[in-house]
Amino acid sequence: MSASTVVGDEPATAVRTGTVAVVAHRKKTLGGGLDELRAALAGAVGNLIWYEVPKSRKAPKKVRKALRKGAELIFVWGGDGMVQRCADALAGSGTAMAIVPAGTANLFAVNLGIPEDLREAVRIGLHGPRRTLDLGRINGEHFAVMAGAGFDGDLIRVADRDLKGRFGRLAYMWTGLRHVRGELVHTRVTVDGADWFDGDASCVLFGNVGTITGGIPAFDDARPDDSCLEIGVSTADGAVDWARTLGRMAAGRSEESPFLRITRGRKIKVRLAAPRTYELDGGARGEATRLKVRVVPGALTVCCPEAVS
Repeated sequence: MSASTVVGDEPATAVRTGTVAVVAHRKKTLGGGLDELRAALAGAVGNLIWYEVPKSRKAPKKVRKALRKGAELIFVWGGDGMVQRCADALAGSGTAMAIVPAGTANLFAVNLGIPEDLREAVRIGLHGPRRTLDLGRINGEHFAVMAGAGFDGDLIRVADRDLKGRFGRLAYMWTGLRHVRGELVHTRVTVDGADWFDGDASCVLFGNVGTITGGIPAFDDARPDDSCLEIGVSTADGAVDWARTLGRMAAGRSEESPFLRITRGRKIKVRLAAPRTYELDGGARGEATRLKVRVVPGALTVCCPEAVS
């Protein structure tokens, strides 16, 4: 491609002034790959700085470096883990994120209507409207899609990467029902200072958007710009209960499940009687007996499609 690269359906003739950065997970692929992304941006951006990382956990350092160099827009190439790591570094900076969804599930992009189309994602990044969105924060780290502890954390921890690569979001359900029992643990949850749940639970979830891990529409009313998080507790015990629960969630009827309780709030504290694995945006973080969760309103600026429901 040359400087006349077509982005979407329009020639990229207008060169964007200011500094634009790319932070890319080099092992992720979409369309013509990073070569196509570089060519598309080279013809549309006046000052481009470029970083590639082999693992998403190395991305925040590059984001901070791009910010120090004056980046006004950062393209993030990768999946939800990459987006989460970059969002954590960008939170509160005011610098816009443009997502090129090159991962497996791309749940944040899906919730925002950003397609798995390289040229269209670039067009949205360069010319789409910018939305100021909330992030969640759990034990000091931001998340864009969701966080959870218990069944959800165990499920992600044991999910086989090869299986995930072959079957995508279905791998989470498959692995979970085969290998994760979802044992009940005494759980206490306070929401905005009030006691909300006190009993045995197999999972606690916190959602910033509606569609969460595994592509499941868990929180029907969730919005990433309402200054709230959705909170869900599951009392499902064992594979049969979880199969029923996941079935209701997949059908968009989470609130009808006898094993789910859902509310919303801004500040949440969780105490667990035994250590449970917790995760955020599809990445396991270890075990904890206490979780401090809160919404961070307007923490992240994201380039979005023109029409977002």
